[in-house]
Amino acid sequence: MTLETRRLGFAPSLVDYTNAWDLQKQLHEEVLAGQKPSTLLLLEHADVYTAGKRTEAEDRPKDGTPVVDVDRGGKITWHGRGQLVGYPILHLRDRALVKDYVCTLEAVIMKVLSEDYGITSSRVEGRSGVWITGGAQDKKIAAVGIRVHKSVTMHGFALNCSNELDPFENIIACGIRDAGTTSITAELGRTVTPADVVDRIEAELAAALPSYIYSGEQPPSSSDDEPLLTACSISQPKEGVLK
Repeated sequence: MTLETRRLGFAPSLVDYTNAWDLQKQLHEEVLAGQKPSTLLLLEHADVYTAGKRTEAEDRPKDGTPVVDVDRGGKITWHGRGQLVGYPILHLRDRALVKDYVCTLEAVIMKVLSEDYGITSSRVEGRSGVWITGGAQDKKIAAVGIRVHKSVTMHGFALNCSNELDPFENIIACGIRDAGTTSITAELGRTVTPADVVDRIEAELAAALPSYIYSGEQPPSSSDDEPLLTACSISQPKEGVLK
């Protein structure tokens, strides 16, 4: 079960969102056909708003800033300089693992935040992503939104490292009105960039994700007799998942 990793670009060489999306779609076809191994893309985007399938009109930018509509779950969010983005294009061995796969993305981010930066983070039931809780309001530090088509995943996660938080004020980020956003830099009071974080995130994902990948020995299945991984237990549906 092979996982290949590709780093597409980091500041000052930011990656255009539509170019990365086109690459995701190409890789999806190649991974599904068995022409390429499951692949993790890591990058830093040029500034862009993207809207998932559940985005409402009132969630969009108040000033009319253009938005790229995409085929992932969840609602609207922002990507840009200072944010580490990861797109795992995985051929899942079992579609029943989708929720647990999302939980594993969250778990990896929480582990790195805790072990490397002393930041305590958690999940919030019924909401995807990684959160800082316990203050006046919950603050999202990492977003997760995926699509699974024919057992192959697309899209992924965005971890706020050193990005400005103002762009989130121009939208209802992820459709959530009662929470805010934060970053590693904002939490620590010192600058931590995507380039500072990427090695650890890549290493942890390289260790965690191969167990989800279809080996080619048998067709992907969702049969009840195949053991499932258990990264977390969330009773409500993940709003960042689109099948």
